[in-house]
Amino acid sequence: MPDAMPNGAARGSGDAPNGAARGAAGAPIRAAGCVLWRRSAASSVPSASGGDGLEIALVHRPKYDDWSHPKGKLKRAEDALSGAVREVAEETGMTCTVGPELPTVRYLVGDRPKEVRYWAAEATGGAFTPNREVDRLLWAAPDTARRYLTQDRDKDLVAALLSALPRMGDGR
Repeated sequence: MPDAMPNGAARGSGDAPNGAARGAAGAPIRAAGCVLWRRSAASSVPSASGGDGLEIALVHRPKYDDWSHPKGKLKRAEDALSGAVREVAEETGMTCTVGPELPTVRYLVGDRPKEVRYWAAEATGGAFTPNREVDRLLWAAPDTARRYLTQDRDKDLVAALLSALPRMGDGR
């Protein structure tokens, strides 16, 4: 994401809309993503950093030198859920099982509103390959993920994921 301004809005052209995502002039930029999670291979012991062996995927975008959840602008006529799953695959190489919808995040990109719908999603397979858009993938415990995430609005989604997991029949 571009640098945050004091009011939480983003500045810069890094998330400037493309024709497919922008719609009518002044309409919100539509985007979607997932807070992607998995159980750590060593999850038999509760984690001191929160999440009891849960790890959250964070992507590093070299263009902005930031850490975020996988997300991106929707293609023309693409529904948000399909776009979220597509973005997870494109940015992380992972397949996933989608769970509950998480809070929608709204902010400004320049003078345009942007609306990003998110879902909780469990990683079910795949492998990361660095590319031009995302050069690193980090799996981190929730507290560590909060420290890495560049934008406060992305940090809030970690708490939303942890609250949503019991509703997913996660056994906790």
